[in-house]
Amino acid sequence: MRLEMAPMWLRILGGVWTSPNTLIGLIAGALGSLAGARLYWSRRESALVFRRWPWGPGGAITFGMVILHTGDDLDGLCQTYEHRAGRCEHPRVRLGDHERAHVFQYLVLGPLFLPVYLLCGGVSVRNPFERSADHYAMHGRGWWPGRT
Repeated sequence: MRLEMAPMWLRILGGVWTSPNTLIGLIAGALGSLAGARLYWSRRESALVFRRWPWGPGGAITFGMVILHTGDDLDGLCQTYEHRAGRCEHPRVRLGDHERAHVFQYLVLGPLFLPVYLLCGGVSVRNPFERSADHYAMHGRGWWPGRT
């Protein structure tokens, strides 16, 4: 079953399961709001988005159902991790699609996501969660590692 098509009760259950991660994102977003970040709900991403988040190298990071983004919107294009690492040539992908895959991953793993993500390599091309998010952004499927 595609998570995008999952019954609402299952998505709500996932939201409750990942609420500790979402709280981390809300706290970080609230701090960013003091420096100008703006909050909005993105139905497309199934997440709260803080745009113009003032810290970080650029791009976005997801915590549960919260996306912290340094830009104005998530429609910008970015390179995949494999492309940046020089492993292959990929077309640029929509940043919001990549981050939506992470929201789905959080809904499944809940509070286990961050430790598992870090054990898998953190923010790097070696991390199967990042490669799956890139795959999802390119093809609209395959947001879970090992599934295409």
